[in-house]
Amino acid sequence: MSTETTRKPSVLFVCIHNAGRSQMAAAFLTTLSRGAIEVRSAGSKPADKVNPAAVEAMAELGIDMSAEIPKILTTEAVKESDVVITMGCGDECPYFPGKRYEDWVLEDPAGKGVESVRPIRDQIRARVEDLIASLLPAAK
Repeated sequence: MSTETTRKPSVLFVCIHNAGRSQMAAAFLTTLSRGAIEVRSAGSKPADKVNPAAVEAMAELGIDMSAEIPKILTTEAVKESDVVITMGCGDECPYFPGKRYEDWVLEDPAGKGVESVRPIRDQIRARVEDLIASLLPAAK
């Protein structure tokens, strides 16, 4: 086993409520990167709880998000992240030069049943897989 000499890349997923898209993306990145990437998620106006349909859709793939809680977006979270991925938070996300920003245009799963959330979940998984490949080229 080699000791890690470089720090892990870090990613922050941001959406308005931190209850669906950003939570699913964070759960996928945590699971698929096997801890090789530091993962955060937050919302500009966090909801009271994570979307139950998102929790159910992820559970179908063996990923448990039931204990997750929506978190408020902080300037510190953005500063501490190498990559900031927004999902519909618009101009409410603070901008810092030198960070990699991406805006993922994805349908909002709020108020939808699990059958409508599955395609959103699958789009997020594909994007997360591409993100991992860009951050950890050896993982391909």
